[in-house]
Amino acid sequence: MKLWGGRFLKNTDKMADDFNSSFRFDSRMYRQDILGSAAHAAMLGKCGIIPEDEAVLIQKTLLDILADMDNGLIGFEENAEDIHTYIEQLLVLRIGDAGKKLHTGRSRNEQVALDFRMYIKDEIINIRKMLIALEKVLLEMAGKHLDAAMPGYTHLQRAQPVTFAHHLMAYFQMFRRDIERLDDCFKRTDAMPLGSGALAGTTYPIDRHMVARELGFSAITENSLDAVSDRDFAIELLACLSILMMHLSRFCEELVIWSSSEFGFVEMDDAYSTGSSIMPQKKNPDVAELVRGKTGRVYGALVALLTVMKSLPLSYNKDMQEDKEAVFEAIDTVKACLPVFTGMVSTLKIQAENMRKAAQGGFSNATDVADYLAGKGVPFRTAHEIAGKMVVYCIDKGKNIDEMSIVEFKSFSDKFSEDIYEKISLQKCISGRNIPGGPAPQSVKASIESGAKFLEAAANFGLKA
Repeated sequence: MKLWGGRFLKNTDKMADDFNSSFRFDSRMYRQDILGSAAHAAMLGKCGIIPEDEAVLIQKTLLDILADMDNGLIGFEENAEDIHTYIEQLLVLRIGDAGKKLHTGRSRNEQVALDFRMYIKDEIINIRKMLIALEKVLLEMAGKHLDAAMPGYTHLQRAQPVTFAHHLMAYFQMFRRDIERLDDCFKRTDAMPLGSGALAGTTYPIDRHMVARELGFSAITENSLDAVSDRDFAIELLACLSILMMHLSRFCEELVIWSSSEFGFVEMDDAYSTGSSIMPQKKNPDVAELVRGKTGRVYGALVALLTVMKSLPLSYNKDMQEDKEAVFEAIDTVKACLPVFTGMVSTLKIQAENMRKAAQGGFSNATDVADYLAGKGVPFRTAHEIAGKMVVYCIDKGKNIDEMSIVEFKSFSDKFSEDIYEKISLQKCISGRNIPGGPAPQSVKASIESGAKFLEAAANFGLKA
C-alpha cells in the first residue's frame, strides 16, 4: 500500500512502479533516514504534537530497526518505493498506529533533503580522512628527498632544476586546497531542512532548532521553497570531487611517464603494478592509469547533475531523484581511488640518480646564466639573448653550458669570469632559489613544516575528521 494511495482509484502500473522506485540506490541512506526520523519524533513529543510516550516508543523502535539493519537481521525489500517509505512501514509493522504518527508535520520532500545532506556530511568527513592520510605520505616522502635534484618542466620540456621534494609539495598544495574546498562545501551542506514541508512549511508548532541540534546541524535552512529544491550542496560536492580527481589524474600521468624506461625516475612497487599476458618483461602502471581513467566518471556525475537541475522550476520535481546515483557513484569512485593511490605513492622506489642526471641536461641552467649576466649589469633581455645563443652553440658542439671553457664563455660576453661555474652548478641553481615557495631545501623544509601544522589543524579542529 502506497503512503499516498488514498487519492488514487487503481494501482500504479508495474513498469511505472519500477521506474519510479529509488530504493535500489537510496537504501544506502537508511542510517541517516532513521536518525533523522528519530530526531523528528523526539521533537514531536517535546512540542506536544504527539503524546510523549508514543514519541519515545517511536524513537526506541527506530533505533532497534537501525541495529537490526546494521547487523543484517533485516533485509531490503526490492519492491519498496524508497528507503523512507520502507522504514516507516517497518515501524508500523512493529508498533501499529503509533508508527503512523511519525510523519506528522513532515513531507517526504524535506525528508529526502535531510537524508541527503546528512549522508553527504558523513562522506565529506570520510573523504577528508583519506586526503589527510595521503597528505601525510607526501610530507614524509618530501622530507626524505629534500636534496634529490630533478628537472622541472614546462610543456613537458626540461625547464629549470628543482627537487623531488619540491615537486611532491606542489601536489600537497593541490590536495590541501581539496580539503579546504570540502570544508567549505560542508558548511553549506550543514543546514537542516526539516520543517520546510513539501514546499510551504507546516502549521504544526514544531521546533526546527531542536531537530538541528539533535542531528548535529549548525543551522537551519531559511526558505522552505529553497530547502526542498536545493541541490547546490550536491553539485558543489561533485565539483570538489572533480577537482580532486583532476589532481589525482595529473599526479598519475606523471607517475606513468616517470616510470617509463625513457624517464626511469620512479619504479612502481610490484603490489601496485601488473604484467602482460604476452610480453614477459612488462611492468605496467595500471593503478595509476585506472585512477586517471576513473576521473571521467566523476566529471560525468557533475555534468549530469548540473544538467538535471538546469531548468527546474521551484520547488521539488521528480527529476531531482536523479541526483543521488550521480553523487553516490562519484563518492564511491573517489573513496576507491584515494586509498590505493596513497598506497601506490607510499611504496614508490625513487631513482634519484636518474633524476639528477636528467636535471643536469637539457640546459636547465640557462636561466641562471642569464641571471648571472643581469647581476653583472647586463640588461636582462640582452642577457636572455646571449644565453639563448650559448644554448645554440652548445647544441652544435654537443656539450652542456657548464662544460664550456672560460674562453668560450668570454666569447659571448666579457662579463663572464671563473665564478660562473659555481653560479650555474646544479646545486647552486636549486639552493640559490631560497625564497618562500622556492625549491631550495631550506624553503621546502619550511613548506613541509607549514603543511604539518595544516594537517594537525585539519584533523583536530573544525570538522570532526
